[in-house]
Amino acid sequence: MADPSSYRPKPGQIPDSPGVYKFRDEHRRVIYVGKAKSLRQRLANYFQPLVSLHPRTATMVTTAASVEWTVVSTEVEALQLEYSWIKEFDPRFNVKYRDDKSYPYLAVTLNEEIPRVQVLRGHKKKGVRYFGPYAHAWAIRETVDLMLRVFPVRTCSAGVFRNAASAGRPCLLGYIGKCSAPCVGRVTPEEHRELAEEFCDFMAGRTGTYIRRLEKQMMLAAEDMEYEKAGRLRDDIEALRRAMEKSAVVLADATDADLIALAEDELEAAVQIFHVRGGRVRGQRGWVTDKVEAVDTAGLVEHAIQQLYGEESGDTVPKEVLVPALPEDAEAVTAWLAGRRGSNVSLRIPQRGDKKDLMETVARNAQQALVLHKTKRASDLTTRSRALEEIAEALDLDSAPLRIECFDISHLQGEDVVASMVVFEDGLPRKSEYRRFQIKGFEGQDDVRSMHEVISRRFKRYLAEKEKTGEWVDGDLTEGEVPAQTPGEDDGRPKRFAYPPQLVVVDGGQPQVAAARRALDELGIDDIAVCGLAKRLEEVWLPGDDDPVVLPRSSEGLYLLQRVRDTAHDFAIRYQRSKRTKRIRTSPLDAVPGLGETRKQALIKHFGSVKRLRQATIEQICEVPGMGRKTAESVVVALAQAAPAAPAVNTATGEIMEDDGGGTA
Repeated sequence: MADPSSYRPKPGQIPDSPGVYKFRDEHRRVIYVGKAKSLRQRLANYFQPLVSLHPRTATMVTTAASVEWTVVSTEVEALQLEYSWIKEFDPRFNVKYRDDKSYPYLAVTLNEEIPRVQVLRGHKKKGVRYFGPYAHAWAIRETVDLMLRVFPVRTCSAGVFRNAASAGRPCLLGYIGKCSAPCVGRVTPEEHRELAEEFCDFMAGRTGTYIRRLEKQMMLAAEDMEYEKAGRLRDDIEALRRAMEKSAVVLADATDADLIALAEDELEAAVQIFHVRGGRVRGQRGWVTDKVEAVDTAGLVEHAIQQLYGEESGDTVPKEVLVPALPEDAEAVTAWLAGRRGSNVSLRIPQRGDKKDLMETVARNAQQALVLHKTKRASDLTTRSRALEEIAEALDLDSAPLRIECFDISHLQGEDVVASMVVFEDGLPRKSEYRRFQIKGFEGQDDVRSMHEVISRRFKRYLAEKEKTGEWVDGDLTEGEVPAQTPGEDDGRPKRFAYPPQLVVVDGGQPQVAAARRALDELGIDDIAVCGLAKRLEEVWLPGDDDPVVLPRSSEGLYLLQRVRDTAHDFAIRYQRSKRTKRIRTSPLDAVPGLGETRKQALIKHFGSVKRLRQATIEQICEVPGMGRKTAESVVVALAQAAPAAPAVNTATGEIMEDDGGGTA
């Protein structure tokens, strides 16, 4: 635990101007990012006596080992820089809202020549119009199914589209009138794009004008006694109205707003957002977060706004943002939102009328989300805590292993030997820190040597990172000498191998555990525990013990170790298979310098197979379009040096199959 006075800036060092500041820990990791109108006044608040600080703030400043700041010109610039740093460094003491699930959107791919309507999740793509988010994908499909009758836009995948175009026949939707079939030329690309844009206009809330236009067309058709056309238009209008009924009218027709509400207690906060477009609720989403910093409702609102609109621009930022409390720098936040939208944005608290009533509905949803989250998490936290405590007790550790790393070796009959490293923190997988290794020290199959190599390489990297930060100094350095810093590396970004685990788990028994322990001892690391989990009887092996530790089958600790081990095993197998597939698909032609994929395919097409190409002369190879004599000579040399593939055998008859067919380039 650090004393904040040890790194407190001297009086007069901190400028009295807007800016963004970062607290770093002893490993130089950024642990907190904040902004201020006056850096001098804000940072002074962190260096008060610890008893007068909020407990979370006190924990942060005692975890930190240094503070630094960047001066900016305006509060809007400070807001932008704070958002980008929080996203880049992922500080542990900053509030970060995370979706409890990936919400589906209705997307129209206007960036394609023939736009497509589909359900998409995840990151938004440039040139695609998004509507939502929706609570369930089936809700999107029901809406689209109703609207395709009026706006027969393409919904098929690229493969289906190509197959229909080559066959000259549309898919089923084209036959039943729910697709305009641009694949077979029933409409031109321009006409289809116009349909897609009308679809987008309707989804964006411009519904009244379109329905009135259809009603007028229906009346004219009836007057002209075109009753079949009038009946079709009547059914179209009914379909659109049913689609509109799926999103209730809550506000005036022109209202374009997002409503943000919060429910919080001392430890956690839930946020709910209703997206209202054209007076109708077009989407809903929510997050729950731990209150890892001392933050009030206004601060939570500001974090939520940053999370919602940090990557958005244009019409995706609404004209109005209604909130339960205004951020501390409301003017700066409003200016930031206006900059992202490209026009004025109103940020305010609804005081009366329909908007206030809807805000109360959003707040009730937030409260229910928080209650539901606590109900689920109480069980999860209890189970994970019990599992970590059981592991600590069984392995005689000083404390619960909050970070566990597991290693596994995978190969196929001694070929393509690889290893995996998976990381679990607080009993949950940390996928961003998974790593893969190729065994480089030797050839062949030896799981024990492979484990020793992988553990050595991983923790050599760990020691190297410690040396860069100055936390660990090699004994050969003279007194007062510090290791050289590599430019750009000591910046607080997460390092690949910078964080040590409390427990290393290896997939295997005594030999693998002994190899892992020996690798750590050779590096002088004695504060990391090691154990192995053998698959046969699910026994836990410790270094130097002749007998395994046997955990009860119902033990939560054993279940967590099994999950960690199985995750590492699956990760290693996937990597090994990908390497094997890549190796199988290689060709002797890959070694020919300057021979690209087009000329490889031309060679195979001309000769029919690699075997026949191997039998060809330089003159025959030169006959292939695009092949010069120098390249032909290189091809002959490469094929001569490469050992021919083993002949294929018919396993039913034992007959050796001649390689006269096509080969792989």
